[in-house]
Amino acid sequence: MAQAADLPEIGRLTGRGNTANLEAVLASKPDLILDVGSTAETYRSLADRVQGQTGIPYALLDGRLTAAPATYRSLGRLIGRDAEPLTALAERTLTTMRERVAAVPEGERPRVYLARGPRGLETARQGSINVEALGLMGAVNVAGPGASLAQVSPEDVVAWAPEVIVALDPAFAAAARQDPLWQATPALRAGRLHVSPSLPFGWVDFPPSVNRLLGLWWLGKILYPAHFPEDIRGIARDLHGRLYHVVPDDAALDRVLAGAL
Repeated sequence: MAQAADLPEIGRLTGRGNTANLEAVLASKPDLILDVGSTAETYRSLADRVQGQTGIPYALLDGRLTAAPATYRSLGRLIGRDAEPLTALAERTLTTMRERVAAVPEGERPRVYLARGPRGLETARQGSINVEALGLMGAVNVAGPGASLAQVSPEDVVAWAPEVIVALDPAFAAAARQDPLWQATPALRAGRLHVSPSLPFGWVDFPPSVNRLLGLWWLGKILYPAHFPEDIRGIARDLHGRLYHVVPDDAALDRVLAGAL
């Protein structure tokens, strides 16, 4: 909506790549600092410290997909808005995904590698919030457990033999399709290297928030096409309108989905 689009952008206050500082936050005179993402002790301590230093209330909300309905309700109470339509949307989406994935036999759930970065050699292990969407969709994470990011080698990926590769960087995906080493994976041989949409926010990996509700539908389409017959373009338009109050036209949607399917 226009009133949100016209607000100043200060930058990130926490996490990797943060660009804001406390002086910039204080200068904007906010009534509330709202943070959605990890609620681990590190971030809780940071929230307490910032609140103590600025005197501005700091609300740290759970960014996990499974917590989206509860997070929307909390947000509604904090800002005095009716959050039930978006709460219901999140609940319906999660329920639909769980029901459809439950109908897929274990043996038909693909082995998936998440390729992060310009070389595709950073990934996220099972349990990490970065692969929460993949886990919810029943994908088998070839990188194994560990709940962390990890640097791997091309040889590791070949040995893991992923059946699907989800990439975040289009340039990496283009290079991998021409690289004999990556071509040795079942994913490349079957033409199942997919670039995750990332506009206006990432659909699969980050940031950890409701942008990934879109990603669940996209993952359903690439992992289990027989179980997800819906038109992803129609779903993307609908959810962009509900989440971002902007309905993309065909040209904008082409840019969003570029290289995805």
